[in-house]
Amino acid sequence: MMRLKWIAATLFACVTAMALPAQAEIKINEVTSPGGITAWLVEDHSIPFTALELRFRGGTSLDAPGKRGAIYLMAGLLEEGSGAMRAQEYTRALEQLAASFSYDADRDSLSISARFLSENREAAVALLRQTLQEPRFDQDALDRVRAQVLGGLRSDLKDPNKIAAQAFAGMAYGDHPYGSSGKGTIATVSELTRQDIFAAHEAVFARDRLFVSAVGDITPAELGGLLDSLLGDLAAEGAPLAGPAEVAISGGVSIVDYDTPQSVALFGHIGIERDDPRFFAAYIMNQILGGGSFDSRLMEEVREKRGLTYGVYSYLVPQDLAAIYMGQLGSANGKMAEAVSVIQGEWQRLASEGVSDKELTDAKTYLTGAYPLRFDGNGRIASILVGMQMDELPMDYVQTRNDKINAVTLEEINQVASEVLLPEELHFVVVGRPEGLSASQ
Repeated sequence: MMRLKWIAATLFACVTAMALPAQAEIKINEVTSPGGITAWLVEDHSIPFTALELRFRGGTSLDAPGKRGAIYLMAGLLEEGSGAMRAQEYTRALEQLAASFSYDADRDSLSISARFLSENREAAVALLRQTLQEPRFDQDALDRVRAQVLGGLRSDLKDPNKIAAQAFAGMAYGDHPYGSSGKGTIATVSELTRQDIFAAHEAVFARDRLFVSAVGDITPAELGGLLDSLLGDLAAEGAPLAGPAEVAISGGVSIVDYDTPQSVALFGHIGIERDDPRFFAAYIMNQILGGGSFDSRLMEEVREKRGLTYGVYSYLVPQDLAAIYMGQLGSANGKMAEAVSVIQGEWQRLASEGVSDKELTDAKTYLTGAYPLRFDGNGRIASILVGMQMDELPMDYVQTRNDKINAVTLEEINQVASEVLLPEELHFVVVGRPEGLSASQ
């Protein structure tokens, strides 16, 4: 067993170091199993290792009424035993196979990432199948994981960033599942029963919302057999997906009183959908306004010129059920009012004046140069491929994405800036005790 652990650790490290270095080298094939399950595959036989990514659309938004947090808690319980194996036996079996399974649930999807050696593929897939289709959800495991979730929720109540996120979501989405934390609340999680967890499992795991990718040492024929063995017995349909969310937040400032020397703020308004023809122009525009680099306008005006924050960012959030345009920063209580004013001014200036040709050129250079760096391991590539499927992007997107960035003109980006940026609708949720800043809502 120790030898297998050493081999796994060595290979997992090598996968990152030997990942496909440029997007042009990634050849994606669509594989359909004999049972009709479709997956995207990138073969790489240089290392006897495979990364498998499963994603089920719906995520924590599928929680039943009054059962908020059930799907998140269920995801945390998937590694706590299955079939005849209780939690400790399950963990030992996974270690003996030198395999890795991880689970994550967000508002739009539940993700499962599996990593295994080629020599152990059959046994690893059998264990993963047992995990998905024969979960135990033992009461002692439920109580233990529930306690961990409740501890996190209590911690969130003292975290200004979490407080801001929850306040903003509630204002933006109201009673829609997006308007509350997918982790649930202390009250709802405390009341969840073992039967609720089984119901959450049934709601999520179905073939009508399944997306799959694989990267590594596996052929199309081998993947086809794996898909049917692993997923062929899943239910055809799961619980109905939640409907679209209306972004109802309007312009203004909300203040959540919290005793801290530094306030934090989330700000935003309605955004742009991922399939909107203007998305790439909006994406570049955001890079100029408040994307992750130190050259953005917000970083220059708020941090570099005025020293009001260590960092300020904006980002597009094109979710499955609503699109929003957001940003965030932290600032000393005595500086937050000025920081808010500067952000409002930059939002307005870009909307009315647009960007310069140099800003556009620099943003394109950054975005196209950074893109290949995302493909830094088989696991990352598998995750990207599943995301592409969920966004209904074509398989050649990896090759054409930078061309789409470079094709955006100055006229297009300035037109989008005038349409997507809504200075009058920009709402700030500030958590702290900012001086000289008044709530307008």
